Amino acid sequence: MLHGLHISNTLSLAALEVGKHWYWEIGNLRLHGQVFLASWFVIALLVIASLSATRNIQRVPSGMQNFMEYVLEFLRDLAKNQLGEKHYRQWLPFIGTLFLFIFVSNWSGALIPWKLIEIPEGELAAPTNDINTTVALALLTSLAYFYAGLSKKGLGYFANYIQPIPILLPIKILEDFTKPLSLSFRLFGNILADELVVGVLVFLVPLLVPLPLMALGLFTSAIQALVFATLAGAYIHEAIESEEEEEH
Repeated sequence: MLHGLHISNTLSLAALEVGKHWYWEIGNLRLHGQVFLASWFVIALLVIASLSATRNIQRVPSGMQNFMEYVLEFLRDLAKNQLGEKHYRQWLPFIGTLFLFIFVSNWSGALIPWKLIEIPEGELAAPTNDINTTVALALLTSLAYFYAGLSKKGLGYFANYIQPIPILLPIKILEDFTKPLSLSFRLFGNILADELVVGVLVFLVPLLVPLPLMALGLFTSAIQALVFATLAGAYIHEAIESEEEEEH
């Protein structure tokens, strides 16, 4: 059996390769270097914005501090609307980080000329333009709502799988797989499609023609970040919702 598996691994099952990637070899791991570089750039932007807003905090905010306080208020309302007054504070850092990272990543793909930066192989793009990034974010969301349910109800959390009737068990299990799949593919598909359409139009027509479509892409990129963060909060609330009903 092992010999057969070895033979099958040596066979070329496809002559086509979808895209080229700049791999970093770390031991037996192969990492997408361009995705890490773009992600670190987005993280650096967020860190710089946070440091500049909190470097000299004033009682009457202005400039970057005023802007970041507005962003914090927006994220607070987003988390509160999904999780309620009682639970939103402990999940605000997670939901806020998801939104900010996805938002800045999406906009970086539309505003930063990544393709002008040369790397040994492949090309730079928005981090959310790679399925590995969106799947990782979706899996983090799955871990978050499992942790929320287990921390509130312990192993009794799994009793929800057979409520209101045990026949729903397969459907409830299937939902746990479809949630991260829908989150990851929705974000990846929208960002990839937007960048492809804009790239093709810029190549085929003059610069001014694609500008309205680029503006629409910025709007939809922001909406995708909002949708992802909103669904993450909704899933976490769903995991702790029955506990809240028991307390009432």
